[in-house]
Amino acid sequence: MITMKMKSWVFERYGGPDVLQLRECPVPEPAADEVLIKVAASAINPSDVKNLNGAFAAPVPRVPGRDFSGIIVKGAGREGEAVWGSGAGFGISKDGTHEEYIVLPSSTVGKKPESLSLSAAASIGVPFLAAWYGLTHCGALKSGQTVLITGAMGAVGKAASQIARWKGARVVGAIREHPTTNSDSGRMVSTSDQNWAEQVREYTDGRGVDLILDTVGGPLFNQCLSALGRGGAYVVLASDKPEVTFNLVNFYHELQQLIGFDTMKLNDIDIKHSLDILAKGFDSGDLVPPDYRNWPFEQAPQAYQAVAKGTQGIKQILSFSGQ
Repeated sequence: MITMKMKSWVFERYGGPDVLQLRECPVPEPAADEVLIKVAASAINPSDVKNLNGAFAAPVPRVPGRDFSGIIVKGAGREGEAVWGSGAGFGISKDGTHEEYIVLPSSTVGKKPESLSLSAAASIGVPFLAAWYGLTHCGALKSGQTVLITGAMGAVGKAASQIARWKGARVVGAIREHPTTNSDSGRMVSTSDQNWAEQVREYTDGRGVDLILDTVGGPLFNQCLSALGRGGAYVVLASDKPEVTFNLVNFYHELQQLIGFDTMKLNDIDIKHSLDILAKGFDSGDLVPPDYRNWPFEQAPQAYQAVAKGTQGIKQILSFSGQ
């Protein structure tokens, strides 16, 4: 019996993109309730670069990668289905998606939106999951609310702006640069201005915003609180410094909520359910994927290097299919 082989990118020690090694290993065999997926495309997220650097203390050797799209080639009677996903613990507590084949429980794998190519589908995962879960599950987003999104031109920020508008909310985006116009993200303010929180309150007739999705944190924390209205929720996804201070008396008098969120704490069922909902938004045209660049699978170190340097809104995709 001939054992099929596949290619995998593996790191055995922490470091930069140069620690990645291309290996050959057997193609896994799915159990009765699992599917074998031939990966067509797999995104590289900033968290994948951090993972190589040891930020999450992933046991090594480890295959990195969190997001994917592909075709089911075996298992659960689903052969031929085009699917997408982002797995709980992928690339950290278990091997990830930067390899040619992956095996997953069939119940955790959802169909790819028909409107998206395989590469576009692979670009969605982490940024849109962070935005969706942060806004809707943590922040309980409602139609008619006003949402402040920091880092509005980043991957999560752009996804959040789309999702908020899709759900009938008004968006104020906070970015470091001075906006030349109010973009697709809605109203824009520059966090380089000392009075940017006052500008946000002016947009809401002094009431403050109903919800904040903060993808930056740290130095913006207190200004964000100043922009938050009574009864508002402040959802934090990141912080470029780990400690902040604020006036707790004002916070509870204003009936406000502070909620932390980490996509790595989602489980496989949460992820599939969220992606199934997002798929409807892509197929309706209310949501659009980011711009992306396809890299041949064999050029993973170069693609990782591009992400490490910053890619100005372009998603880097490892591709077997070129789609």
